Amino acid sequence: MPRPRSDRSPVSRRVFVLPPWLGHAFRAQRGPVPWSAVVRGGLAAGPLLLVAVLAGQASVGVVAAIAAMLAGINDRPGSRRAAVRRMGVPAVAGAVGLAVGTYGGERLGAVGLTLLLTLVGLLAGSVSAVGPVASGAGTQLLVASAIGAGMPLPETGWERAVAYLAGAGWLLVLRLALPSPGSFVGDFRFDGERDAVASVYDAIAELLDGAGTAHAHARRASLTAALDHAQDALAGPRLRRYASSSAERRLHAQYAAALPLAEAATALAWAGAAVPARAAEGPRRLASAVRANTPTGPLPAPSRSVPALRALDDALLRAAEAFDRAEGGNDLHTRRRSLSSLVRTVLGAGGREYGLRVALCFGASSAVAQGLYHSHWYGQHTHWYWLPATAVFLVKPDLGPLVSRVLCRAAGTVLGALLFAGFAAVLPRPEGLVALVAVCGALIPVATRHFAAQTAVVTLLVLALVMVGGEPEASVSRIGETLLACAIVLVVGHLPMPGQRGGGVRARLGAAEHAAQAYLTHVLREADSHGADSQGADSHGADSRATRWTLRREAYRTLAEARAAIALAAAELPPLARHSEGTEEVAGALERLVDTTTACAVHLDDSGRLTPRYAQQLAGAVDELAVLRRVS
Repeated sequence: MPRPRSDRSPVSRRVFVLPPWLGHAFRAQRGPVPWSAVVRGGLAAGPLLLVAVLAGQASVGVVAAIAAMLAGINDRPGSRRAAVRRMGVPAVAGAVGLAVGTYGGERLGAVGLTLLLTLVGLLAGSVSAVGPVASGAGTQLLVASAIGAGMPLPETGWERAVAYLAGAGWLLVLRLALPSPGSFVGDFRFDGERDAVASVYDAIAELLDGAGTAHAHARRASLTAALDHAQDALAGPRLRRYASSSAERRLHAQYAAALPLAEAATALAWAGAAVPARAAEGPRRLASAVRANTPTGPLPAPSRSVPALRALDDALLRAAEAFDRAEGGNDLHTRRRSLSSLVRTVLGAGGREYGLRVALCFGASSAVAQGLYHSHWYGQHTHWYWLPATAVFLVKPDLGPLVSRVLCRAAGTVLGALLFAGFAAVLPRPEGLVALVAVCGALIPVATRHFAAQTAVVTLLVLALVMVGGEPEASVSRIGETLLACAIVLVVGHLPMPGQRGGGVRARLGAAEHAAQAYLTHVLREADSHGADSQGADSHGADSRATRWTLRREAYRTLAEARAAIALAAAELPPLARHSEGTEEVAGALERLVDTTTACAVHLDDSGRLTPRYAQQLAGAVDELAVLRRVS
């Protein structure tokens, strides 16, 4: 007997999805625990503070511990040489800000100090548009200038700056001196660099496995990220230049050998056809050889049935030669931006918009804080500088969309303040508070994976430092000032600014388009040269190909930066997100143009000319981009 038909159709239940501006607040980075960074964090702020307290210089220890804490936020996975710039440049900016804020607070009235801090905010915000290191430097410049202007310390401005540099420098010394787990293969100083280069070869193998599948696009993006990370890992200052020249050059040559492999793998993924599994074995063996610092041994050769596979086979042969040589050439193509390019970024649409917004937030929060302080709203507390310092972190777009930042900051502050109130009631002073600072320093490398967790740990650490410095417990005022800073940043973040909104996103998209056009122009110039030279590709030598790989790297890197900015802007509230509408389509067209250019370059090396099919696809990609640019 058939069952009676139900009135409800068997439609799958809808899954509720949070809007992007709210869902971002619940996302966290994943990965293994960075135990080496945890150890460094535990040996930084806490021991510095303990030594200062025992020496009767608690205020100096507080400044050094603050610097170590901020440097710990920048202590990310990567190479030692990259850490010098990533941690050192912001520390120097923070020391300058501390001195400027100290002397400004001593010699200027409330109005003059507010104007000074507003100008510092304009400068730091504009410079932050250059990149991650500049953004970190801008953050520490602003935070330290607020601390210098408002924290009651007996030391002079230059003494505070020296203490600040000592605190950040101590953590940097730990980063350079302490080996990481598993870094004892060969020269332990190259552990981060070696792992970064090996990850490039792994990403090439993954892309070859994903060719012809739905995973190809995501794996090509992963390859770009791996190349960016390796490029940054090798681009810093050399360590003991003369003693390590052989290992240094060999590592650079291993990275350079990955560039033609990445080019061939991208061309194969662009073609959309599956690649024999044997093709990915060579890059995987190269990855193992980099990690173990050993010769490659024999590499399985892929079939040579199509131009991209022939290019892959040739690149594997050149890589094997580079790996087996005792000393490789220093063929690293680093990303160097000229001074004029940096100035254009600072003064461009993105720099102007971000600079104005930071200046307004920092200046307004400084004015409000000083007004409340002079009206005795703070009572016995004298840390009005917390309000502008909190606004600095809230106004930074690289920490997430605006509403997500505000929600995470508020939740993390409340949690951290409540936890500290409990600890303060039971911990002995000052030894218990010093131990709490050490524990929080160790937790920072893990807490940086989510802004709310980072805020909670930093709140605990800062409140402990305040009490060690001689001030009363301040959990309640910390919550109040954070909520007030959230309100100020929310208002300023939605204010209309001169010029086109979404300037930061469009500036990065413009940089990506410029890099893609430069890459395309070079490949077309190569095609014209091939057509005029009957000897084909070999007559153009390695220099032209090296230039092409450098341009290709810049095109994919700037494109990845633009996509990251677009994804961040799309997660803002609708009134802000609408200003970047259409940029995702332009980025997609740019990506297709760069992929097609790469495929054409590989075919050009193989045959010496572009067939009508390749020329037509390249022209179609150019036309598609032109149409989308006119619409957007």
